[in-house]
Amino acid sequence: MGCVVHRRVDIAEAMGQKLLEIDANDDSAYVMLANIYSSVRDRGVRKEGGRSWIEVRGQVHVFVANERRHEQLSEIYNKMNELIREVEKLGYRETNEGFWHHSERLALAYGLISGAVPSGKALRIVKNLRICAHCHEFFKYASIVIDRVIVIRDVNRYHTVKNGACGCRDYW
Repeated sequence: MGCVVHRRVDIAEAMGQKLLEIDANDDSAYVMLANIYSSVRDRGVRKEGGRSWIEVRGQVHVFVANERRHEQLSEIYNKMNELIREVEKLGYRETNEGFWHHSERLALAYGLISGAVPSGKALRIVKNLRICAHCHEFFKYASIVIDRVIVIRDVNRYHTVKNGACGCRDYW
């Protein structure tokens, strides 16, 4: 984006405003503005990258978005693709394919293929940031597909997802 390269905050703000007029829910405008402000007012502060953890038989497995290093990578992505097909059958629609491989979703897929906990027991995932709205909604559908309770501990609270509903009642 030229306005970032040339540090033209005025152009970025005008573009951001136009994008928000088109669709106020489009997060790309907010991200673009945050990036331009960050680039011209760099104070050395960096956003921490999103990571999620799941413990399997006493070993903690850490995932990042679009994970590429895990030893069971192909099985994890196969399970994620299977989950995608199943939640879509229930009516879930993702507007951005980039969300499919967020760290918490990959941790869930790994938990399922690894037999992290016995069937009928809750799958527990820890996340270092706030869970995004897309993943929060996805986990509600996933809980129906896998017929399991999923507990996600994000930076703000516990989300206990069961039978398509979250204990936070979608207020987080």
